[in-house]
Amino acid sequence: MKQRGRKSSASLAVVPTQPAPLPTASGNASEGPAHISTEAGAWWRDVVRDYDLEPHHLRLLQAACESWDRAQLARQAVATDRITFKDSSGPLKAHPAVAIERDARTMFARLVRELDLDAEGAADRAQPPALSSNRRGG
Repeated sequence: MKQRGRKSSASLAVVPTQPAPLPTASGNASEGPAHISTEAGAWWRDVVRDYDLEPHHLRLLQAACESWDRAQLARQAVATDRITFKDSSGPLKAHPAVAIERDARTMFARLVRELDLDAEGAADRAQPPALSSNRRGG
């Protein structure tokens, strides 16, 4: 029988999906997650080869790979469907994938900055440098 009236917050709650398993030092971190693209997987392997990453770095790297893949999928959707479309009332609107691509690229850039992979002399280091604190000296 269908529930009548307002639904409780518990019945409206979305059950979170389990995130993709993260490779660990005991597993095969050099291969990367199976769900990322070939291009992102190649970048993963390069980063893991060049840096001695801690588990939290691997999580950031996975999120960066996923963001890159999402941006590329959105870019392909825009290339196929065009950047704008006319809705039912007539005016031209931006394709929703434009915002998805922008947001995914922004997230990718932030994650790369957080990993500090583009620092000068990065190839000579075995480990990403510590990020300077954002706390104000007092």
